[in-house]
Amino acid sequence: MAQDTAQKKYLNFKEIAAYSLGLFGFQAIVGLLNSYQAEFDGSILGANVSVVAILILVAKIVSAVADPVVGNLVDRSKSKMGKFKSMIVYSLAPLLIFTAVVFIDVPFKENKTATYVWIFVTYLIWSIAMTMGDVPSQGIAAALTPNPTERTNVVSISNTFKQVGFSACVVIVPIICLIIPGGSKVFVKSGETDTPMIASEYLGTAVLTAVLGCILFALIPMINKERVTVKNTEKTTAKDMAYALKSNVPFMLVIISYFLGFGRQMAMGIQVQAATVILGSQNLVAVLGIVTAVGSMISMALCPLLIKKTNEKKAYIILSVYGFAASAFSFVIGTLWFKSPENSVLTVLFYASLFLIGLQFGAVTLMPMIMTADCVDYYEYKTGKRMEGTCYSILTLTIKVCLALGTAVGLIFVQASGYYDGLATGSFDIKTKNIIFFAYTALPGILALLSIIPMFKYDIVGDKKKEITKALAEKRN
Repeated sequence: MAQDTAQKKYLNFKEIAAYSLGLFGFQAIVGLLNSYQAEFDGSILGANVSVVAILILVAKIVSAVADPVVGNLVDRSKSKMGKFKSMIVYSLAPLLIFTAVVFIDVPFKENKTATYVWIFVTYLIWSIAMTMGDVPSQGIAAALTPNPTERTNVVSISNTFKQVGFSACVVIVPIICLIIPGGSKVFVKSGETDTPMIASEYLGTAVLTAVLGCILFALIPMINKERVTVKNTEKTTAKDMAYALKSNVPFMLVIISYFLGFGRQMAMGIQVQAATVILGSQNLVAVLGIVTAVGSMISMALCPLLIKKTNEKKAYIILSVYGFAASAFSFVIGTLWFKSPENSVLTVLFYASLFLIGLQFGAVTLMPMIMTADCVDYYEYKTGKRMEGTCYSILTLTIKVCLALGTAVGLIFVQASGYYDGLATGSFDIKTKNIIFFAYTALPGILALLSIIPMFKYDIVGDKKKEITKALAEKRN
């Protein structure tokens, strides 16, 4: 019976498609805020982006309280709809509304104090709404199927869509700019200065992304089934959650590793600024985004094969070491290309290097999801309690804090580089380009290398993982 459970296929195409498209829609909203909020606050509201970076980071830390609360509510839920699906439904309305509210051009922007309060409060509320959707949409991956191989494949497919969704704004924004007259240009002729985006373009993009994103996100509770269910109606206190993390050593290693590699989140946080400096137009961010996204998609498609040939631990280490090498190579090529942009060989190598960087991202987007699901099984095997909500709330909290931290550090580099002085004059010197490109490539690569240190002790692989899967299958049957 245990063998049958380990081999049986539970998910059909419709469910896989619904889960993948749902994550695509949700991440399209997250990617928009991550890529364009700081630029909107700086160019439309007149805020100092270094201050905005700090406000975003503080809001993420403050909203961190919501992650374990949502995780706790998920684990204790008695909803007939399903403990994960019900929370996703509750998140839809606030997520839709506040995605648009964040991009409102407020009439009191001359008052800097009021503006900064507005930025902080609206982003904080949006962050809490995002948590309500993020924790259950990630956690449900562990409940879709008890088959670990099928789960790995589903996570791989859905996270490919998730990564594409996170980058979708780089395509949506230029389309909005074409529709709305009087704003920025998608293509800039030689000798012209790019026209910055106007307020209506930001708001139009936010409304469109929010509506479409929430419609797709709603597919998860509408279509997917929660098959792995373990009743847990006991209240989980903060002390219990801390103990769950402390006693689940493999999961703790995953979290520490993710924190050490926070720099890999930096590139998306400053992608708009990087495109403006390097390519001459903020709307050419699509070029940077698509080139890197293609590499990321290939990476996540190949991850299951790499895991099959090695294991989750070795795959993570291989991709992280590779990421360091690819990022360092891209930075060197970029600095040479900035000095000789007419050199066709360097131009080809520059874009090729961005593609090569993308090949590492299976490590940061896919592997923590797979490992966390395995750690949930490990904790149930060890204690008899299954705490997907708690574990995934900790993971999503880690992801969000690292995303905010990476964005904050990246924006500090942007401010220090002289970016806004160059934006005012319409030209950027080599120093500005090098500083921003260092934050876009080299620094994330260095931190990716550091992230492998905890992974050397991670051991939910091979025979141990098979033993856990077999024991849980026998227990459930």
